[in-house]
Amino acid sequence: MRALTYEGPYHVKVRDKPDPRVEHPDDVILRVTRAAICGSDLHLYHGFVPDTRVGSTFGHEFTGVVEEIGPGVRSLVRGDRVVVPFNISCGTCFYCQRGLYGDCEASNPMSDLASGVYGYSHMTGGYDGGQAEYVRVPFADVGPMKIPEDMTEEDVLLLSDVLPTGYQAAEMGGITDGDTIAVFGCGPVGLVAARSAWLLGAGRVVAVDRVPERLEFARRWAGAEIVDLGQVKDPIAVLRELNGGRGPDVCIDAVGLEASGSPWQTLLGRKLKLAPGSSVVLDWAIHSVRKGGTISIVGVYGPPANLVPIGAAMNKGLTLRMGQANVKRYMPHLLQHVRAGRLDGKALITHRFPLEHAAHAYQLFEAKADGCVKCVLVPSGAVH
Repeated sequence: MRALTYEGPYHVKVRDKPDPRVEHPDDVILRVTRAAICGSDLHLYHGFVPDTRVGSTFGHEFTGVVEEIGPGVRSLVRGDRVVVPFNISCGTCFYCQRGLYGDCEASNPMSDLASGVYGYSHMTGGYDGGQAEYVRVPFADVGPMKIPEDMTEEDVLLLSDVLPTGYQAAEMGGITDGDTIAVFGCGPVGLVAARSAWLLGAGRVVAVDRVPERLEFARRWAGAEIVDLGQVKDPIAVLRELNGGRGPDVCIDAVGLEASGSPWQTLLGRKLKLAPGSSVVLDWAIHSVRKGGTISIVGVYGPPANLVPIGAAMNKGLTLRMGQANVKRYMPHLLQHVRAGRLDGKALITHRFPLEHAAHAYQLFEAKADGCVKCVLVPSGAVH
């Protein structure tokens, strides 16, 4: 098959790789029909995530058609169209039984970390991802959701990650009616978090970014006020003016370890890589949110240590909630929001490329050029 492969930092290439095969009775093999590029893929692309191995295939947001079925699979048949959560979850362990699919202890040998994840580093199991013509899907009776007959792949593609992650980010904020919410980052997840905040009762939503096209997208698609970091020297001071000078009730970090802003953190984390990236957004959130407020973190951070002002968080009495999205738990609920037009994930897709052009797509997405919000790769054998 043809598949994207990681060649080293800032270098990916589409090559021939062996077709995946059924390795366990509960596996299926999908012919991939759509595969999105995620902001988290850029952390791999830039070399920030430990144990990202040369030759691995990225991609944890994908849809496909069932081509082969292991003898233990009961819920799928050949030809079914499915969208697949990025978490690989067994459905039966302590965490899965509690709806914490992002913490599944059976799918990742490093069980003290997150669940297995498609197309990520070997810290999350070393599974190949869906930016390829075919992909192996373990625990196939648990994760994949059949695509309704009246819907297209792109209608539901972002149910694999972006919609659940953004919605969970807002939900973890514990939003009550009339709350003021600040969302850091106007990539796809931040946009969904901003729009979801309205669904959960927010009275005011403010989006923070430095890319003009993304800020305009946040204004138009998510109904947010904007703070342009290209025009504002001190975002903390601006945000603290909200709520009568108290600051936002909730801050959502939808950026993670590649935030730019603090020269010190940029040097240590992004340049010298003495820390796992820059935690400047967490610094901004902790210092701008009101006392007794909540910070919700869905931006990706890595071990072992980050430069976070935890003392300020403690003395302000803040609640910090964070985690990988428990995608399977949200898929049925968010499908209804998609149907009703309240969360139109397809509208976030701004660019589509053949799989063979994946390297160019990564370059465009990384540069945030041409108004790019979300890139989708289409394998040559894709249908619909």
